[in-house]
Amino acid sequence: MRYMATYDLMETIRNTNQWMGASALAVASYPAFSMFPNPALEWMAAWGEVTERSFSRMVTKPDWNIPPFVGSNGQDRIVVEEVVVKRDFGDLLHFRVQGRTEPKRKVLLVAPMSGHYATLLRSTVISLLPDCDLYITDWHNARDIPVSAGKFDIEDYTLYLVDFMRELGPDTHVIAVCQPAPLALAATAYLAEEDPDAQPRTLTLIGGPIDPSAAPTDVTDFGHSVTMGQLEEMMIQRVGFKYAGVGRMVYPGLLQLNSFISMNAETHMKAFQNQISSVMRGEAHEHDKHNKFYDEYLAVMDMPAEFYLSTVDRIFKEGEIAKNDFTVAGRHVDIGKITTVAVKTVEGSKDDISAPGQCIAALDLLTGLPDDKKASHLEDGAGHYGIFAGKSWRKNIRPLVLDFIDAHGETAAAPAPAKPKPAAKKNKAA
Repeated sequence: MRYMATYDLMETIRNTNQWMGASALAVASYPAFSMFPNPALEWMAAWGEVTERSFSRMVTKPDWNIPPFVGSNGQDRIVVEEVVVKRDFGDLLHFRVQGRTEPKRKVLLVAPMSGHYATLLRSTVISLLPDCDLYITDWHNARDIPVSAGKFDIEDYTLYLVDFMRELGPDTHVIAVCQPAPLALAATAYLAEEDPDAQPRTLTLIGGPIDPSAAPTDVTDFGHSVTMGQLEEMMIQRVGFKYAGVGRMVYPGLLQLNSFISMNAETHMKAFQNQISSVMRGEAHEHDKHNKFYDEYLAVMDMPAEFYLSTVDRIFKEGEIAKNDFTVAGRHVDIGKITTVAVKTVEGSKDDISAPGQCIAALDLLTGLPDDKKASHLEDGAGHYGIFAGKSWRKNIRPLVLDFIDAHGETAAAPAPAKPKPAAKKNKAA
């Protein structure tokens, strides 16, 4: 499948379905048909509307659309996105809050590169902005990156995180969500040896596969059931002439989306059937629950082939992070060298992607870190999405993470000032 033809075939199928949806909506919406109401035409128009919207979202990068929030003085705070560090495969993005002068916790939110854009964490960003000076890793779609930019594997990803942490300085608190958790841990360990003064103050790992073998899931089982040769043959394709990354080897986002949907096919099918019915009855609207979720869920991006393959091989198959055997540019990254960065893990009891046990394994690797700088939390009843963006995140996990940051923040990290010695009493005879 490593050919442009297969990549273009998938894009052709997507494009055709988008066209069919738009055509069905246009034909069924002719004013003349309204003289004789016909349920079949109403269903056809509703199907066309939902289909055209769904397939068009698959190649569109969502906007952040961060709404203003009310500041401590009662005024609306406008949020502006600005690029702090621009790189070929991803930028460091800052959410600047206009008019805010009081210092806030400086937080780097590390978004996953797993088929979706960083905007998947929009609700996480919105929930953190009132209390944090927030930065995020904004990864680029590999299909839009020219071949001349070179490769990008998990070692390059780790070095990007190292550079972003250095840019933000040592008063930073890092929160890594899902896929980047093991690499954020490795980046922190890299800094512990190479540039200790640039280490963040805290590192929070949420639902990440630090040790995938600790609690097997369908994701880990798939990684062990195929060889790397089979995986490369089945999953890797070459970008076609339609995009700037023509010729680049990628793991297509459309393939990843197919995998996501197949895991819960019945649930997704029912959701779209219900949405078509809602459109027919005139009950659906632009920002209803279905559109809000699927506009983001269906927006997928291609991953560089070397990043996808090295993730499966080195994180899942070989377990290099779990064995503390990870290397970057030929140099061993020893997680035990982390001695000052407070680390917290968060897991969900119903997480079917990174099951409980996979993330907390990070604490056992931190042999040089005192126990009072380690923490963990298992959220009962929460699934994978819920631990960073759902109700469990908003009500329980977010407050715990902010408390952890405060407990190990700048004030906690600074040594207590020495108490002044009492002045010597004067001799009365003097």
